[in-house]
Amino acid sequence: MKHFSILLVAILLAGCNVHPESKNEQPIARAFTNYLYPSDLEDVVPAGMTGSDSVALVQDFIEKWIRNQLLLNKAEINLTEAEKDVELQIQSYRSSLLIYAYQQSYLRQKLDTVVTDKEIEDYYKQNISNFILNGSMFKGIFIKVPAKAPELWRLRQWYRSDDPESIKNLEGYCFRNAAVYNDFEENWIKISDVLQMLPMNGTRYESALASRKYLETRDNEYNYFVSAKEIALEGTVSPFELVKNDIQYIILNKRKIMLINELEMSIYSDAQNHEYFTIYKK
Repeated sequence: MKHFSILLVAILLAGCNVHPESKNEQPIARAFTNYLYPSDLEDVVPAGMTGSDSVALVQDFIEKWIRNQLLLNKAEINLTEAEKDVELQIQSYRSSLLIYAYQQSYLRQKLDTVVTDKEIEDYYKQNISNFILNGSMFKGIFIKVPAKAPELWRLRQWYRSDDPESIKNLEGYCFRNAAVYNDFEENWIKISDVLQMLPMNGTRYESALASRKYLETRDNEYNYFVSAKEIALEGTVSPFELVKNDIQYIILNKRKIMLINELEMSIYSDAQNHEYFTIYKK
C-alpha cells in the first residue's frame, strides 16, 4: 500500500499542467463503468505539499470518489424516474446562485462599509433594551499563587492598587511566584469563567465580588486573588464596547437589506414600465 500510494502521488505530480484525453491515461480507480484518471487529481494537492500529507490527501480523495460513485449507482437503481428527475431542482439552484452572485456584485459596488462611531453610539442608545446581558461580565485580574509564596501581604496591597508602581511590582511578583496570572482589565469576559477557577463552588462568590470588588480565598495548596476593575451584572445593559462590533455588523446588514430591496424595486419598476412581464387575471 505504501508503494502504491507513492506511485499515485508520482502519477499526480507527473500529470500537473497537462490534460490528456482519458483514453490515453492509465486509470487510478474504477467504480462500475466510471474511471478516475490522474488528470482528475491535478488540483487535489496544493502547491508545495509533499510527502505523507500529499499521499493522505490523494488517498482520501480517491476513497471519497469511490464512495460517491457507489452511492450514485444505488440511487440510480432504487429511485423512481420521478425521484430521479432533478432538472427542476437544478434550475432552481442555478437561479438562486445567479441571483445571489448578482446581489453580491451589486453590494460590492454600492455598499457604504464605513460605519462611524456616532452611528454606532446612536444605534446603541436608541435600541438600549436590545442589549441586556444574559450573564455577568468582568474586567480585572485573577491571581493564583502557592500557599507558601513569600510576602503575601505585599501581594494583597499591590493587587488592590491602581498605582503604576504597585502594578509594576505586582506583575514582577506574579512572574516570579504565581501559578496563574491573568490580566483581563482591557477585555470583558464572562465572570463565570473567572469564578470557575476558584476552589469549591466559585459561583457563590459573584455577589461578594460585585459589592466589594476584591476577593480572596484559599485551599490547601493555593491562595486566590481576584480584583474587579469593572463588573456588568446579568440583566443590566451591556457595556457599549462589548457590543460595538455587533452593532457595526447590524448596521451594515441593514444597509445590505435596504440596498437589495431598492435593487429589486428598481428592476421591478423598470420592467413594469417596459411591459417586460404580465400578470394574467383568473
